[in-house]
Amino acid sequence: MASGLLALLDDVALIMDDLASATKAATKKTSALLADDLAVGAKKASGYASERELPVIWAIAKGSFVNKLVILPAVFLLSYFVPFLITPIILIGGIYLSYEGAEKIIDFVFHRGKAKKALKEMTEKEKIRSAIITDFILSLEIVIIALSTVQDKPFSVQVVTVSIIAFLATVGVYGLVALIVRMDDFGLSLMERYDGFLNKTGYFLIISLPYVIKALSVIGTVAMLAVGGGIFVHNTEFFHSIAERFIPYISDIFIGFFIGVIAVLIVKSLKFLKRLVYSEPS
Repeated sequence: MASGLLALLDDVALIMDDLASATKAATKKTSALLADDLAVGAKKASGYASERELPVIWAIAKGSFVNKLVILPAVFLLSYFVPFLITPIILIGGIYLSYEGAEKIIDFVFHRGKAKKALKEMTEKEKIRSAIITDFILSLEIVIIALSTVQDKPFSVQVVTVSIIAFLATVGVYGLVALIVRMDDFGLSLMERYDGFLNKTGYFLIISLPYVIKALSVIGTVAMLAVGGGIFVHNTEFFHSIAERFIPYISDIFIGFFIGVIAVLIVKSLKFLKRLVYSEPS
């Protein structure tokens, strides 16, 4: 009995060691995407009235959690039964991210006033829905990349490892987003309670928040293009061969922008044709 117990403990230790190494490898592989997810999440969660910031972040975080509940079993089932469908699905996600990033750049350059007006006219629910859709695409990419790093591990290790990464992608990312958008409140608290260095630190946090949000807005847009382009670089031979000739991350951004511009032109053309077809004759 003692030898059987020792053998069981040895098996458990091996599984835990496998799990630790697999989680470390998967985290390293997805770290860039988690950083992009943070930038995009902060961008999507900013721009609200102070009293609505945390409720909005909570709503997006809940949507992100639901996304993971849908994505995890779906990806495991697809990977087991129809693995050839994963690449087309993720390419569609890459097109969406590239489209959203390119559209924001085009609107900023050519239709800045209209873009700001359209953003203001969006309801809170519409903004949250948009954030959750973007989170779904990024989460799908994170889960699939995490799974690809542990394909040689036992199925139980795959499930636990990818679930841990998915958990980090929700709790970790949106926890940091909440800290970022509330840094002005923390700064005000420091100013009210302390003098000297801490008081100045609080003042710095308050005045720097708008610049941080603007920077994250830019980073979030670039991140969408980088992730969208990166999806095509890593999953298609054509774009992979192009990216090899240039600086890796920069090439992802330009490829994402290129794909996004094409997607924007197609969508705008379809909308124009729709108006022509359904417009009433004068």
